[in-house]
Amino acid sequence: MTASSAPPLAAAGNVLLPVGPVLGAALAVLLAVAVTVVACARLSGDGSRGRARSVATAGLRAAVQLAAVSLLIGWVVRSGWLLLAFLALMYAVAVRTAGRRVTPNGTWWWAAVPIGAGVVPVVAALVLTGLVPVDGIALVPVTGILIGGALTATVLGGRRALDELAVRRGEVEAGLALGLVDREARLEIARPAASDALLPGLDQTRTVGLVTLPGAFVGMLLGGASPLLAGVVQLFVLVALMAVQAIAVAAVLELVARGRLHRDQGA
Repeated sequence: MTASSAPPLAAAGNVLLPVGPVLGAALAVLLAVAVTVVACARLSGDGSRGRARSVATAGLRAAVQLAAVSLLIGWVVRSGWLLLAFLALMYAVAVRTAGRRVTPNGTWWWAAVPIGAGVVPVVAALVLTGLVPVDGIALVPVTGILIGGALTATVLGGRRALDELAVRRGEVEAGLALGLVDREARLEIARPAASDALLPGLDQTRTVGLVTLPGAFVGMLLGGASPLLAGVVQLFVLVALMAVQAIAVAAVLELVARGRLHRDQGA
């Protein structure tokens, strides 16, 4: 650690979320507020209070998982094989989560395609160009950010496309009657809906620095990096995320159009 980086780190430790009983109490209160609002407003697809339990479970799981990762991450990055195994675990959990959000039947595993198609080429390009070292700790957060972005895009794109096809089934049949093949008829209906999955990433990129200061930028500032370097890294993350999410949405749309990913029973 250099002399120039010590003050920001010390300031961060003294000011930003000091770990202690007060932080624990604040987290508990915020989680309770989220659960209460979801339950009282019945914020679920069927109008029940069931999603409040999901919010509570998600908060508790996040605490346990982050505690485990915090203990393991320093050990994992010391071995190339352990690092690859950890990245594979991240990918598998993302596939399972995204797939089950999109469909309850056995076609959920097709979510591996859009997530992999978006993340693998981008990460490979970063490693091959030397921008991200393959044996360094930077590979874990960068890959994790990209996998998370692909997961979100896959879930939003897949769910919106399948919802639209279910609601406008008659228009798909009309397209078939006009001579369109099944894939083309589905694409005409599902494409506009699936493309909405790109909006969160686009809005985040358009408003960065004006509305929000994303985590990578703030984290580097607190770590002692210059504002210019932090801005460059954040720009890189946002652009990489847009590329990953665009590929993921295009891939999940194609899977839905071809009937590989669907909600039919008995699959």
